[in-house]
Amino acid sequence: MATVSEILSAWLAELDVDALSEDAARGITHTLIDTVGLAYAARRTDYVAALANGWERGTGAATAFGLGVPGMDAASAAMLNGTAAHGEDFDNTYEGCPVHSGAVVVPAVLALAECRGISGARTFAGMAAGIEVMCRMGQVAGKGVHSAGFHPTAVIGAIGAAAATGVTLGLNQAALVRALGLAGSCASGIIEYLADGSWTKRMHAGWAAQAGIRAASMAEAGFVGPVSVFEGEHGFYNAFAHSIEPDFELLTNELGSRWEAGRLSFKPYACGTMCQPYVDCAVRMAGTGIVPADIDSITCKVSEGTVHRLWEPLTIKHRPPSAYGAKFSAPYCIAVGLIDGDAGLAQFNDSRVTDDGVLDLARRINFEVDPDNEYPINYSGHILARLKDGRMVEENQSCLRGGTRDPLSDGDIVRKFQANLLYGGMDEDRIEGLLAYCRELRALPDLGGLAAYRN
Repeated sequence: MATVSEILSAWLAELDVDALSEDAARGITHTLIDTVGLAYAARRTDYVAALANGWERGTGAATAFGLGVPGMDAASAAMLNGTAAHGEDFDNTYEGCPVHSGAVVVPAVLALAECRGISGARTFAGMAAGIEVMCRMGQVAGKGVHSAGFHPTAVIGAIGAAAATGVTLGLNQAALVRALGLAGSCASGIIEYLADGSWTKRMHAGWAAQAGIRAASMAEAGFVGPVSVFEGEHGFYNAFAHSIEPDFELLTNELGSRWEAGRLSFKPYACGTMCQPYVDCAVRMAGTGIVPADIDSITCKVSEGTVHRLWEPLTIKHRPPSAYGAKFSAPYCIAVGLIDGDAGLAQFNDSRVTDDGVLDLARRINFEVDPDNEYPINYSGHILARLKDGRMVEENQSCLRGGTRDPLSDGDIVRKFQANLLYGGMDEDRIEGLLAYCRELRALPDLGGLAAYRN
């Protein structure tokens, strides 16, 4: 009987970019646009500078967006771009399991395609492969990876990037099986960053991207990995999601006819995915004229599965230790959304997260577990404010805005892209040129034009 890896690799080896559904093709294009914009937006951050200075890189044809450095080897560019794209937690995600496929897959395939002179069509096929594998693996995992203390984007991402780069290289089934098996041993990423808001989560997407390139390249050269990487006694899910009973049909059924790549979610806010519906509630509440001085307390109904990441320990979430840690503090995100009417890049910097007014409101925000909350099948928000005059004011968000039930439009994606590039310092003419390049990528003979965006 064929293993899960063999079944999946047989499909990947024959993946036809022209057979993509309209929804999947649109989702991949939006992912490309969104990811590239975010990678450039983070180019002047302290964590990207530290990574660029601390990562030994080789020469090559791959572009690190906006860093002003010459071409580099594929793995290094993927590491830098992936870290930058995921660094502000503003990148795409997936309902069911919050895997950030764009920040892993797009940097991996762009870097490899640049270095190998691969066509836009083959690159687009690689994106389709990696995104689809990551989303389906996330469906299998559910809450299991987080519950085990690992970051889904990090560990699932390594295998997704191997699938993506393997397809980009045109590997056959046997080589793809090797690549997936190798990627299982390249996967890493714990969620201890939640304790102090440190930077490790930022590097997880980049690490997975470069790991996938290395796994696919080693497999191409004949290095052997286990064929039972998914279902084996010591395989991926037993290692990284041991609390679940994996249903591998979610990974292997209807390949090519059911496209999870057409069901991606794009963030309107630069913070943790499960915070987003609560920020929408806060923004709407502010729109009714309520200000912090009116509020005695706010109680949020939440899923038990989000508590350890967004709400506890509550003393730390009420006063996040860093701007990055604030992105995973539901009280902070709700408070700044109510005060500023937004939770974008400007709301997560050192001065804003130490603002006395924001922190004073955050301290008045608490939670209670709602056993009927649908997470992770659906991401919803509910806040109830008790006002000082005795009134109770309630706001609900039934689903994730930007998700499958309430998707962002093409115009929304473009406006976000433009705003992020302006934030990164790109002039408007170059922004429109890069947008056109992303839209046309699938038809390009090679990706040499990306070199124009190294500065």
